[in-house]
Amino acid sequence: MTTEELRYRNFENEFVYSTSRSGGPGGQNVNKVSTKVELRFSLIFTSLLSESEKQLIFVKLKNRINKEGELLVVSQSERTQLMNKKAVTERFYYLVSKALTKPVMRRATKPTAKSNHQRLEEKKNRGLIKKLRKDSNRSSDDI
Repeated sequence: MTTEELRYRNFENEFVYSTSRSGGPGGQNVNKVSTKVELRFSLIFTSLLSESEKQLIFVKLKNRINKEGELLVVSQSERTQLMNKKAVTERFYYLVSKALTKPVMRRATKPTAKSNHQRLEEKKNRGLIKKLRKDSNRSSDDI
């Protein structure tokens, strides 16, 4: 499922944003301004996802879900609260879309006849180079 498909479901109505002070370096601005944004989305009470989709998200994003069944996404990389809010929203859509997409199963294939022939020719050429190297070493040792 793509992020565009998810945006049509209006998840924004159920987002709960909270802000706090960011940690780490940044000077005086970090100590005064609450730029860190935390997004909480209740998976248990949402009606925008089917039960099977909820189960998939619970399994694939289990490290991001708290005991209350809320999906937590945090952003503190940007300098402004608005940019962090946009970043955390984009990250939410990315995580959910990645969790809901089913991986494409790899179909086993056989190498083509041309690639087999090419591989064997390369092996023969490499062996010939090594054989020539051995022969030239023996003749120099004999002298």
